[in-house]
Amino acid sequence: MFENNAITKLLKIKYPIIQGGMAWVADADLAAAVSNGGGLGIIAGANMPPELLEQQLQKIKTLTDKPFGLNIMLMSPTAGDALELAAKYRVPVVTTGAGQPGKVIERLKPLGTIIIPVVAAVALAERVEKQGADAVVAEGMESGGHIGETTTMNLVPQVADAVKIPVIAAGGIADGRGMAAAFMLGASGVQMGTRFVCASECNAHVNYKEKIIKANDRATVVTGRSLGHPVRALKNKFTKQFEELEAGNAPASELEALGAGKLRLAVVEGDSDMGSFMSGQSAGLVKAIEPAASIIESVVTEMNSILSESERYVR
Repeated sequence: MFENNAITKLLKIKYPIIQGGMAWVADADLAAAVSNGGGLGIIAGANMPPELLEQQLQKIKTLTDKPFGLNIMLMSPTAGDALELAAKYRVPVVTTGAGQPGKVIERLKPLGTIIIPVVAAVALAERVEKQGADAVVAEGMESGGHIGETTTMNLVPQVADAVKIPVIAAGGIADGRGMAAAFMLGASGVQMGTRFVCASECNAHVNYKEKIIKANDRATVVTGRSLGHPVRALKNKFTKQFEELEAGNAPASELEALGAGKLRLAVVEGDSDMGSFMSGQSAGLVKAIEPAASIIESVVTEMNSILSESERYVR
């Protein structure tokens, strides 16, 4: 049913499902599994040293012959290295976050790379469209990690109304119901992060996956607003300490010191108490660890069932 879908046509993929570029989580193994399953897998550049990122880009080409992407976090000190590696390896798709993507668009579009910035506001969506972006990910505050202030329900239709390029919805989407809703809001595809943490091919620590599976609707908390960089993560001793320091107006240097290295502590070491388990509010919808291809198929099957029975919503 997606032959004429704007995202599948643009990206040359089977299903309009993109895996989020999650730092420390989204490596070549996960990205390849998602791409082989019919979606678009993304390697997270984040603050990855260039030599390690190059290894990941080399590896994914041995794991899949399908399109894949690289997420470049523009505020990262290694963003320039990631940009040049994307050019060197002719990465098919690049998503961007945490900054203005103008330099990325100027450098990579002439090489044929598809550029998809992640945006949390209508004004930014309009700006990147003028700069030459091929599509945008409109990410609501329900998402995990660094977030904006507008919900997916409100952001997606406003972005869809404001731009002519395709819109991909993100934030709180983990099943076919969320995907169907995204289409009704004007999106042409979805990006999922939290659901793919629980893919069997994901190399994140099993403690991370189990915390997501055990999560309920109130399992996440947002910290870091006082720093201007709010982050959504699963509640634990670390987030409680951070909240207490923020409530006490602790200096930014103390907060930044507390947060340093905590994502790695979660993803690699599985420290349930002091790791930063970044997760969206959709964690309460994730019920099991399963292959990426099974996740994609179940989401699409559920969405198709909902849309084919849409009359049940009309009373």
